[in-house]
Amino acid sequence: MSRYLVPFLAALIVCAATAALAVAGGGSDRRPHEYEIGLWADLPYTPDQITTGVPNLIGDMNRQALAFSVHGGDIKSGGTRCDDEVYARFERYLNSLRSPAMYTPGDNEWTDCDRPAAGAYSSLERLDFIRRNLFDSRLSHGKRRLRLERQAAPYVENRRWHVGEVTYATLHVVGSNNNLGDVNPDPEEFAGRNRATNAWLRQTFVQARRRGSRAVMLIAQANPGFDRADPTRAPVRDPRTLEPRDGFYDLLTTLREETVGFRRPVALVHGDSHYFRVDKPLLDPQGRRLENFTRVEAPGEADPHWLKVLVDPGSREVFSYQPQQVPANRVAVPRPPRR
Repeated sequence: MSRYLVPFLAALIVCAATAALAVAGGGSDRRPHEYEIGLWADLPYTPDQITTGVPNLIGDMNRQALAFSVHGGDIKSGGTRCDDEVYARFERYLNSLRSPAMYTPGDNEWTDCDRPAAGAYSSLERLDFIRRNLFDSRLSHGKRRLRLERQAAPYVENRRWHVGEVTYATLHVVGSNNNLGDVNPDPEEFAGRNRATNAWLRQTFVQARRRGSRAVMLIAQANPGFDRADPTRAPVRDPRTLEPRDGFYDLLTTLREETVGFRRPVALVHGDSHYFRVDKPLLDPQGRRLENFTRVEAPGEADPHWLKVLVDPGSREVFSYQPQQVPANRVAVPRPPRR
């Protein structure tokens, strides 16, 4: 038996030595991400996106093993009608996704609905319609459902859930200065929703700390405008000099305070200004960059694509981002002429 045992032991020694070299050289200490999620927003905006672009995008997400996906609001363009079928069609989109699908409202589907081109609806009636039809259950949308925490009525659209060691939450914060800057601003509606959303934001961090979460990801529709770095694509609001009348004052000041106290990675995902980006624009009260905060804007409008997030709670940053260009939605680029 020894003639069989010796080669076996020798093979074990070789394998152990190879493994040790791999660890020493960094070859095997790379940890794969634990799960992936999908983010999209500001879609569909055009008839072609309704019939082709969004179905292509959903098909692309369905071909990947996503833990869940979130749509960041604006399920139509601001200049199209807010008829009931718009919301029913969007719900069908969500329920055609294989993984749990979440959503937070945008301004195009309720605050802007009082515009003549949008059907001259009552904005408050459309918001109530959304709450009654798209947020009538504690479960997510999608073919596979996830049970969610939700805020007390009427603010049932604010949702929260936990996957692994990460806490996620949606925040009902919309463009047009959070319903203070539209054609027909509604300070009363804003005041109640703003208080509720701010409380939901704080409670999310309380839960994250209590659970020992390694990171927090928040999803809202509005681009609140963090600084003067890009005035062409976002409203300009410096969080060091905000005034209380600004519709994003409470969001930015509370977000800043909680991010400083949490000390672990915090991401805010939004749409609204239709430009894909990942950056670190949030400053503390002294103007220093909050390095544990990341702003993520999902593609949308003219770019019917989505963003994959790789989540690894054991890694330093927890989240890493991979833009997903849907092959069937790519714009054809003509070949240069031959010379």
